[in-house]
Amino acid sequence: MVWVCALLLLLFTSSDGNGRSSDPLSKMDHNTLKRRSLESHFMRMQRDINKEDNSTEVRISQDMGGNSLSIDTLPDNQTQVIEDSYNYYTSRLFGYPEHRGLELWVDLLQEKSNKARVHSILSNTHRQASRVGLSFEFPFYGHPMRHVTIATGGFIFMGDVLHRMLTATQYVAPLMANFNPGFSTNSTISYRDNGTSFIVQWDKVPLHEKEDAGGFTFQAALHKDGRIVFGYKEIPLSVQDISSSQHPVKAGLSDAFMLLNNGPDVPESRRRTIYEYHKVQLNLSKIGSHTAVEFTPMPTCLQQTNCKQCVNAVPNFHCTWCHVLNRCSSGFDRYRQDWVTYGCDEQSKSKTCDVLFEPYAVTDNPHSPASSEGNLWTSTSSVLSESLTTEDDTKMTQYAGD
Repeated sequence: MVWVCALLLLLFTSSDGNGRSSDPLSKMDHNTLKRRSLESHFMRMQRDINKEDNSTEVRISQDMGGNSLSIDTLPDNQTQVIEDSYNYYTSRLFGYPEHRGLELWVDLLQEKSNKARVHSILSNTHRQASRVGLSFEFPFYGHPMRHVTIATGGFIFMGDVLHRMLTATQYVAPLMANFNPGFSTNSTISYRDNGTSFIVQWDKVPLHEKEDAGGFTFQAALHKDGRIVFGYKEIPLSVQDISSSQHPVKAGLSDAFMLLNNGPDVPESRRRTIYEYHKVQLNLSKIGSHTAVEFTPMPTCLQQTNCKQCVNAVPNFHCTWCHVLNRCSSGFDRYRQDWVTYGCDEQSKSKTCDVLFEPYAVTDNPHSPASSEGNLWTSTSSVLSESLTTEDDTKMTQYAGD
């Protein structure tokens, strides 16, 4: 009888011996408890991250000659900016042997006009870039460009402000990768400007530390009407097999704007931030020998010169006219700093062309990226030097020609 009572007492007593109902967790095995603990830790970590920054994007701060610059993308709640939305460009891929694709290729080294210039510095080095002028105004995302920066890494940097993250945004990239023209005397980087188009050709350029794979030959053409053409003549291996461990590998277009925050509590590393507002990424598996891609620009707000055109001409954008700046914009372009400074974002709430006040006298060139608050931007010509490098150690050089 004593034995039976002892057995019943044991069955109805919890593991801690206090006679209370047992904890359900005590019935779980070790693996289940470990999994739940990890899930709880992950949820707490996500909550802490969200509290710290509503945006899930990563910020990268880089030093630039005593100043700091951050690379970022637009917060997720800016839903009017959609990647690959085709609001800015439509694209078409031409595969071999499509006639149009063959027509788009211009072999600079074989041109009878002999207007092409071999860039002697870029053709004999690794991870360098050089800024050159255009003889015409090229509209890039609606922004008029008169200078571009050619890089050995298979892309053209389109920004006005040089920084250490050239490969991050503001580029025209037929094939961005870790190319090393300096490895072979047969490799050249040349360009030609005939007044209506500017073409850069990377000819027989090998990949760094994979030179035995062969040389790549491709080009990018910027046309006066805003069209952008990528041509691929020789692609010796699958682009998807190119390593991105030391240099980004991508193809497409990207643009961004910079904002300045001079708040007293803002650290120096966060005062200048670049926001990528749109990019077009090509499918790398579609890039091969004798293929081509043609980008055709769509009308943008910036190209509208009066209020009536602004509010009616570009249905794909929420264009509004800022009477203060005498400018049409969606608010997402390289002039956003002025757009916010002069209260244009408030004016945009009312789509009207009625001027209810006298506009301010704005002395800034509307096509200049300089802020109206003073010289808040660093022009590319003022920071070009041998010592300035990008995230992938690309050196910037001035080039006056051979």
